[in-house]
Amino acid sequence: MRNIVTISVLALSLLLLSSSKLEYRKAYKLRTVVIDAGHGGKDIGCNGKVSHEADVALKLALQVGALIEKNVPDVKVVYTRKDDTFVELIDRAGIANKNNADLFISIHLNAGPPSAFGTETYTMGLHTTSGNLAVAKRENAVILQEDDYKEKYGGFDPNSPQSHIMFALHQSAYIDNSLRFAQKIENEFKNRVGRTSRGVKQAGFLVLWKSYMPSVLIEAGFLTNPAEEKFLNDKTGQTYMASGIYRAFKEYKQELEAMN
Repeated sequence: MRNIVTISVLALSLLLLSSSKLEYRKAYKLRTVVIDAGHGGKDIGCNGKVSHEADVALKLALQVGALIEKNVPDVKVVYTRKDDTFVELIDRAGIANKNNADLFISIHLNAGPPSAFGTETYTMGLHTTSGNLAVAKRENAVILQEDDYKEKYGGFDPNSPQSHIMFALHQSAYIDNSLRFAQKIENEFKNRVGRTSRGVKQAGFLVLWKSYMPSVLIEAGFLTNPAEEKFLNDKTGQTYMASGIYRAFKEYKQELEAMN
């Protein structure tokens, strides 16, 4: 009889423990997203014929944030900047960490020869092509405008491939969800917005370094391509792009919460 009681108590304990874990998993919510408009202030980023990266990135970032605030009110939206302000790269990740963000989205525009076109979404990781490295080096070069950048970034040299490899080893704990979200963004751009997707890629971006949550960097198109620059500066084009990022965010949130 004593053995039966002991077994029953043990079984009940296991059931309660299982229920507790199930409730914990169901309780998970994506609560905070940080949206980062690349560049700003004295750092205008890359240039098209009539526009600067910092300005277009800000317009896209504000639209993405507004869509989330309107349609997913239970999610807190934090911006690294909401105007033409210079924010150091290390502070952008710091804002995300300080707010205990569940997701970090950095929005940029690309540069290349006039014939280059299409979208790319990056996660932190080892670059596999010289093209990926070139994009990271261009975006990371902004630290040259910061004071004491060698001390802040542990001796990082934006012109050194070895430095990019070292920093790319960070974010490994969040790589799966970063890649999952990045792929949803590129799927939206390609299948719903009708853009040419250059795919999901990895490289060592300082803006993603030390962000302790899934993080992506979006290159929304080439300002150096006249047709893309026109599209990205058009209000309708910006709405299409922002809506694509928003839909990817919403799908990622729903999928992640269902999994947990």
